[in-house]
Amino acid sequence: MQRSFISVALAWVAALVLLAGTGAAHAEWRELDWLELMPEEDLRLLESLPEIEHEGDGPVELPDEIMTGRVVPEMDGVEARIPGFVVPLKTVGSEQRIVEFFLVPYYGACIHVPPPPPNQIIHVTYKPGFTLGALYEPVWIQGTLKTESVENDIAAASYTLVSEKVEMYEMEDADSML
Repeated sequence: MQRSFISVALAWVAALVLLAGTGAAHAEWRELDWLELMPEEDLRLLESLPEIEHEGDGPVELPDEIMTGRVVPEMDGVEARIPGFVVPLKTVGSEQRIVEFFLVPYYGACIHVPPPPPNQIIHVTYKPGFTLGALYEPVWIQGTLKTESVENDIAAASYTLVSEKVEMYEMEDADSML
């Protein structure tokens, strides 16, 4: 009897050690800036663009060279944490949990024409899903970034990520910025 108790106790200790180890593997997510997802040549193109005029007919268009979807190969496999805004692609359940979306660097991207360059859009899946009060609420996502292309009617993304966590973005000094 005592031997089986010790075996069970050792099994529990081993399981706890394994669980603690898996959590520690992601203890330090690399916090990314959106510009890190752009290759140097695209950054140079972006910096050399003339100031956008918001008057006139039709939508503002970005040069074709910046819309190629080039990626930074070193980003493939990076365990990342990045903030952004959600463009829902798929919802489930009566509460409309968002399970698939584009993450974009600014509010309104993909809704207004033109969308950001593909290397400024991340296609995200999050199996548990989450709800948002409003689309202008930013979120943090965490997961392993992949340099894979996804395209649909809304936009094209140069990166994908299966998210392990989605949480609301909290600004520590939001009142001081008003």
